[in-house]
Order: sequence, then C-alpha cells, then structure tokens
Amino acid sequence: MRAARAAREAAGGEAPAEGAVDAEKEAKAKAAAELRAARAARAAAGGETPTGAADAEKEAKAKAAAELRAARAAREAAGGGAPAGASDAEKEAKAKAAAELRAARAAREAAGGEAPAGAADPEREAKLKAAAEARAARAAAREAAGGEAPAGEADAEKEAKAKAAAEARAARAAARGQKAEEGAEAAPKLPSPNQPRLDRIVELIKQHVGDDAVTEAVINERDRDLPTLTILSERWPEVARFVKANEELDLIYLSNVTGVDYETHMETVYYIGSLSKKHFYGFKVKTDREAASIPSVTPVWETANWNEREIFDLLGIDFPGHPDLRRIMMPDDWVGHPLRKDYEPIDPEV
Repeated sequence: MRAARAAREAAGGEAPAEGAVDAEKEAKAKAAAELRAARAARAAAGGETPTGAADAEKEAKAKAAAELRAARAAREAAGGGAPAGASDAEKEAKAKAAAELRAARAAREAAGGEAPAGAADPEREAKLKAAAEARAARAAAREAAGGEAPAGEADAEKEAKAKAAAEARAARAAARGQKAEEGAEAAPKLPSPNQPRLDRIVELIKQHVGDDAVTEAVINERDRDLPTLTILSERWPEVARFVKANEELDLIYLSNVTGVDYETHMETVYYIGSLSKKHFYGFKVKTDREAASIPSVTPVWETANWNEREIFDLLGIDFPGHPDLRRIMMPDDWVGHPLRKDYEPIDPEV
C-alpha cells in the first residue's frame, strides 16, 4: 500500500497506466480464487486446519489486499475513470471465480465422503456459460455499433437464456436418471401390497369371462398402487357385469370415467370401487382412433351416462348401447371434437 501511495504521489495524481479498473477486478478475482482454494484444502483435510493452513490463508488475504490497494491507487491516479469493457471484465472474473468455488466445494464434499450435487453444478455451469456468451455478444455488438445496443441484442440474449434453460433441463433429467439407476441398484424393488388383489381379479375374470378378456394388468404406482387392467373392447360389457355382480369383488360404485387421445389410439379409463370391501380398480379399454367405438356400460352403472356423453362430445368416441348419446357441452351443430389432438376449429377466434 505504501508503494502504491508513493507511486501515486510521484505521479502527481496523473494516470500512470490505462486499465486500472480491470487490474483491480482481476486482483479481486485472483484473491478470491486463492482464498477458496485454501479453504477447500482445509475442508478436505477433515474440517480441521492443518499445520500452516491458517498462515497460508492469511498470506493469501494479505497478498490480495496489497494487490487491491495497488490497483485502487492506480485507479485514483488515473482520475477514477473506468475504461470501456471494465464491467464485462468484472462479470467474467466473477463467473470464473464462481466456477472455481463450485469445483472447490465439490472436492471438499468428496473428501468428506459425501457425493457432490450432480444436478446443481451442471445447471449453474450452463447458465454461467450462456450468460458469458450473451455478455460477449452484447459487448461486441455495442463496440460495432459505437456504444449503442443494436435492435437484435434482446433476441440474442433471449436465445442464450433459452439455450441455458434447455441445457439445465437436460442436466436435471440426466441427474434424475442417474439417481434412479443408483437407487435401483442399491435396493431391490419391493412388490406392491396390492399385487395379490391384481392377480386375484385377473384370475376371476379369466375363469368367468375368458382368457382373452384381460390384455394387460399392472400396478399404477403413480396412483397409489392402483390395480389397473386393460380389457378387450368386445369383452368389456361382459366384464363390467361380472365385476359388479361378483360378491368377492362387489364393484358397484363407478366414481369416474375419462377419455384419452394418444394419437396412435384412443382410450377410456374407468375407476370402479366397492364401498363394502373398501377397494378400487382401474379399467382401461382401447379403441381405434379413426373409428373410435367402445361399448357403453351405462346399463351396468348409471353413473357412466353423462361421462360417456362428455367423452363422445369432446373426443368423438362412440358408445353403442348408450340410451341417449348426444352432445352435452358443445352445441349440437358444433363441428369436430375439441379435445382431440388433431382438432382444428373452423373459426380460430372461438
């Protein structure tokens, strides 16, 4: 500091050199990096300060302070003016320091026996990289335009942010996939407590209706391990009558019916339960998309009446055997079915 002051006094308050602000920022970034490295080394050693670590950290701080004072003195001698591009240089230095800090934290966590966060660092790296690219683009554009921001600057920044967001999402997805794989390898998956109920209902349907009635049977883990069966469309009315009348199943309560357009095919899903047995099942029935048709179960469960009408209205699935199949939400003269993936309204303003 004394040397810096002497230099400033000798210069008589005049600028000895250009780029004083940049020098100060670089000194700050360098000092921060050295300090983080010292802290990371100390943490990697088990959280205790090894012999000479505190002195090394103090020396780094002292060195950083001296360089900072010298840079400040040079800036004051230069009249306090910051050259063009100083702000970008400072941001670049901060981004570099942040990257080094993350690396030090990862090393410290690894030394302590813990796995570093694999999702956060790639996401931050992607954001920093995109931000740096955006800053560089803005600086170049300003320099080329004589200090004024061109019209396309906002678009370039938006593209950089969108790119960063995409890279961050990819990093998170990869981290989730890796975590799922590690979890699967670490512990074998336990069978669902509802698996016996699923096996039993499949056995009963095959015995009393036919082996071809059930095309698929799974446990829907996302819906509280709901036993879910896919039923052949032609067999659906017979299966519906059986599961309602069977005393062991007693599925008398149809709580909901919904339709889905998968683009390759269409599907209805029925949620049916027993109030006395206190259990629920899901039943799926698939149909061709071009000539969508599934037998109505309104004669079995009256609750299906308006639900099937709504599916017919919005998705265009026909329900042969329905006592009053007509639109329920859209006008009778409405063209098309609004919830189909290929729906295009005649009047785009509606």
